[in-house]
Amino acid sequence: MATVGALLVGGVASAQPVTPSPGSTGLGDTYFPGDGNGGYDVSSYRIAHTMRLAKGELSGRTVVRARATQALSRFNLDFVLPVRSVSVNGTKARFTRPNRHELTVIPRTALAGGSAFQVVVRYRGKPAKHAWRGERPWLGDEREVVAMGEPQIAAWWFPSNDHPQDKARFDISIRVPRGKQAIANGRLVSTKRTAHWTTWRWQAKEEMAPYLAFFAAGDFALERGRTSSGVRWVNAVSEQLSPARRRAALAFLRKTPKVIAWLERRLGPYPFVDAGGLVTALDTGFALENQTRPTYPALADFSAGGGLLAHELAHQWFGDLVAVRQWRDIWLNEGFASYFGDLWGDGLDLASSNAMLERGWRWWDAASFWHLDISDPGPRMLFDTPVYQRGSLAVAALRQRLGEQDFWLLLRTWLADRSHGSVAEFETLAASISGEDLDGFFDAWLRADRRPARSVENGLLPPT
Repeated sequence: MATVGALLVGGVASAQPVTPSPGSTGLGDTYFPGDGNGGYDVSSYRIAHTMRLAKGELSGRTVVRARATQALSRFNLDFVLPVRSVSVNGTKARFTRPNRHELTVIPRTALAGGSAFQVVVRYRGKPAKHAWRGERPWLGDEREVVAMGEPQIAAWWFPSNDHPQDKARFDISIRVPRGKQAIANGRLVSTKRTAHWTTWRWQAKEEMAPYLAFFAAGDFALERGRTSSGVRWVNAVSEQLSPARRRAALAFLRKTPKVIAWLERRLGPYPFVDAGGLVTALDTGFALENQTRPTYPALADFSAGGGLLAHELAHQWFGDLVAVRQWRDIWLNEGFASYFGDLWGDGLDLASSNAMLERGWRWWDAASFWHLDISDPGPRMLFDTPVYQRGSLAVAALRQRLGEQDFWLLLRTWLADRSHGSVAEFETLAASISGEDLDGFFDAWLRADRRPARSVENGLLPPT
């Protein structure tokens, strides 16, 4: 019988030409169907920007290196800024804008399936002026900007395949007025100065999801060092903060190596070669786990200990190393990060975990807290309190239900074996490692619209 794409001619298989077709406009995410694009897989982004802070204007180019996963007649990138030109493999390409979020690229010659290709996009615009479906994630003023956001931010500063399913390496160069600093992911590899400008170049050697790429530009105080396990770190604090707040922020970030060491004792080696953090003077209203260098808001409580650091640094394992397969799987990010953040200061022993579980189970007695299905919270409730706190309690209860050996084996196996994951896959792995039927447990903690009953099966009583 002839296989697809081939015919038997005189007893010899003859390949049939494949007709190129457009890549899909989306990767099938149930919450954000327009995010990401099909038909190719990105290997790297090389971003070179000029940030004119006083004008709020960003200009430059991005080189996208990718491999076609089908024969492509055209493909899309997620991008909101005005585009000046596009080339594919060194040849000028046509492009269209089907909506404010999509850039459709039509190469002069169709791309063969399996072939490597390079796209260069040049652009100039003011990110703060652009919105898409009610989202306006750009953060900045005439003195400082921080490109950080979740689930969307990449499209506001570089053209990308903007979904966690397509991780890539990053090389980020930001040119700012001389005397200013630019901070991004990974390692600072060069700083080049001219009479009026300074270009800061950062490289992230490990693959990351596009939304975890970030940059900040403005006036920052920088500190450098190494963790006890040899990981290089760079911390940055905005000089727009008052002197007292700057000192407090630097002292806060200096706890990063200690928190990383605390997490490494249970989760294994820190997953990247660089670390650190950044405190902005902007009132962002949230911290974010940008890969290798989380960002923290101006109004963070720097005196409250390391819980916030533990949360964002736990994300380096849960969310960054292992990304969600779809955004509905957000519990795998926020539940585990919240669990380690909640335990900071009390220790990682089982007694501390169970004490936190008991307090939370008693405290969160409102029906509204238990109403949300955190295994599928919906796009508007993606970052609602139960995703974090019900999620944290679910992790603590799972630890009690499985016991120490199986619980930590589950986490280490999960982190070692995948770059993406879903809630369903996690539940299957937990059942496989423990040898137990955990359907009722996960239903009670993730999906049921009531507080879990106090039982051994739900992890609220010690096994007998």
